[in-house]
Amino acid sequence: MAKGDDALAKKKNKDRRKKMRKEGSSVSARVASIIAAKKRRISGRRSMCQGMCFSLPSPDDPFNDRNGKLEFQTKKSKKKPLARKNEKAFVKGKMKGTENEKAMSVGSENKKSLISNNNSGTGQEKAEVQMNGKVGRGRQRQARENVDCPSKFLMYSLNEIEKALRHEGNEEEEDESLFVSPWGVEFLKCYSTGKDILESSGTSCTTEQIAWIVSMAADIIVRREEEDLSVPTPSFLFLVPSQEEAAKVRLVCKPLKALGIHAVSIHPGSSIDHQIQGLASCEPEFLVSTPDRLLELVSLKAIDISGVSFMAVDGVESLYNGGCLNALKSIRQSISGNLRTVVFNNFLSGACVPVLQNLLLGSICRLSIDQSIPSQSACIVQTIHLCTSEEERLLKSIQVLDHACDSLLCSQPLKVLYVVGNDNNSFNLVKMLEINGYTVSVESNRNISDDDDSLDTNTKMKPVVSVINLEHISSTNLAFYETVILPNFVPSIDNYVQVLTRMARHSINGNLHSFLTKEDAPIARSLTGILEQCGQAVPRDLKKLASHIIRP
Repeated sequence: MAKGDDALAKKKNKDRRKKMRKEGSSVSARVASIIAAKKRRISGRRSMCQGMCFSLPSPDDPFNDRNGKLEFQTKKSKKKPLARKNEKAFVKGKMKGTENEKAMSVGSENKKSLISNNNSGTGQEKAEVQMNGKVGRGRQRQARENVDCPSKFLMYSLNEIEKALRHEGNEEEEDESLFVSPWGVEFLKCYSTGKDILESSGTSCTTEQIAWIVSMAADIIVRREEEDLSVPTPSFLFLVPSQEEAAKVRLVCKPLKALGIHAVSIHPGSSIDHQIQGLASCEPEFLVSTPDRLLELVSLKAIDISGVSFMAVDGVESLYNGGCLNALKSIRQSISGNLRTVVFNNFLSGACVPVLQNLLLGSICRLSIDQSIPSQSACIVQTIHLCTSEEERLLKSIQVLDHACDSLLCSQPLKVLYVVGNDNNSFNLVKMLEINGYTVSVESNRNISDDDDSLDTNTKMKPVVSVINLEHISSTNLAFYETVILPNFVPSIDNYVQVLTRMARHSINGNLHSFLTKEDAPIARSLTGILEQCGQAVPRDLKKLASHIIRP
């Protein structure tokens, strides 16, 4: 069938248009714009200036929300890493990651000490946690407290307390910051050992020391919150001897209220009914109290202190003179579970030992930046025995050892050390000890520790007795010996002071026995001065021996 004229004309026009597209220069601007608009209309795209803009859906925009506009991808900024758990602040029971960086302005010297503290004494616990992935939460928390100390929240708490004290004008030394405190660094080292702490400087706690202790107590609460562990109320207990001391501690704890940690002070200056109502209406994390009033409230079941995990005791001498020994013992028995205790011992006499035995159980860590003899020898009972002959010396030294082994105060194997000279009496002493059933260790340079298996004995057996020569005192670790016996008194008073200040570093049951004869009269006067300086009883015979040497 032949094509019509219309079909031919259509084909002709089509060929013409193709030719015009190839020859763009022969097309006017108006025609070119029409052709471009037609192309856009066919493809479904319109220019921005046209009112009837539309676009077709696409896989990237199936609902045509962008109207055909391209989405330009901007460069994404890197997200800041989340703060670690111990860097968060505790506010009203919740955690906030924003903190004041000023709290970390610690002196460079103390920073090095703190870092070295974090890496010391904790390798065994870290290895135990890594080797056994199913270690309990309590053991993990204990290991973490030792490793991560000090945390940023502890520093933040110190910063808040320091700002409040400076604002009130109550800081004892305004020129020194709490962060560069030498006592604070030593406190962190002692706390990282996991033992109870005996502060033996011989004074009551200062504002600086209170700030460090309450900041550590607040940090313990935050750590438990982070690990989803229950925090009992109260969790921290601070025992003080008087109302004035309670107000002093309460003033330091006041800035922590903004962090969600509430402290309550209990003392005889307020009626007990008012205190019962106050305790019923709030659940304080910190409790500052005198022993007698606290024991009275516990007996009335107005407060439960069984969940206390951290306790500080100040003013041991005042508590002893006030007859609070039984109250302290009852309070300690009312607390169940693991308890960390810090005791400020300002009572350097030997009479403080029964008080501390009710508060500090097991091995302790001594804390004192005072290097004086009374401070370093606190809680060590010095006993002087005067003899008439060398044979009496040996016999009495064996009797002292027998009495120490039979004493009920020795709840764990006794660690005994004999310091002897280079004479025949030393050989006789070793023979007498073996005859009396004691195992004698005569190693000249022997260092022991708490977990030394050679000293672990059955309760029915006698302990191992170490015997060293006087020449090896400087190279021997005396820290773990609770009982040291000098059957032949040392030739110099400096040797005596060296033994006194280095023995029983981890116990409050230290005993130093010295046996003297008339031949030791030249050092009797110096020995009397040391006993008086340490608050120890001076025997009458020793005074006579000292007065005899100074006669013309």
